[in-house]
Amino acid sequence: MLYYTQIIFLKEGMEKPFNLFEEMVIPLLGKHNGKLLYRIRPNKDSIIEGIDKPYEIHIIEFQTKSDFESYANDKERIKHMNLKDQSVEKIQLIEGKSI
Repeated sequence: MLYYTQIIFLKEGMEKPFNLFEEMVIPLLGKHNGKLLYRIRPNKDSIIEGIDKPYEIHIIEFQTKSDFESYANDKERIKHMNLKDQSVEKIQLIEGKSI
């Protein structure tokens, strides 16, 4: 199993298009052997240290790296990338595995 953690920062006031993007693409995970384990929306009191407060943190599990790449290149997901591009300031993506 591989795990991907996304720390997602939005442009100010762009929650609605981002949430619409998520609504469209999260259901595609299963098609690519992926599973959303956590979708966390931290508040400022839950951050002990950090430069900026992320809008959301996702932890996603995939069977293989090729499953992750297949999801990333899914035609239905790509069709909605304009919503992501207009709403996301930056994403920090961390790849890991169980030990």
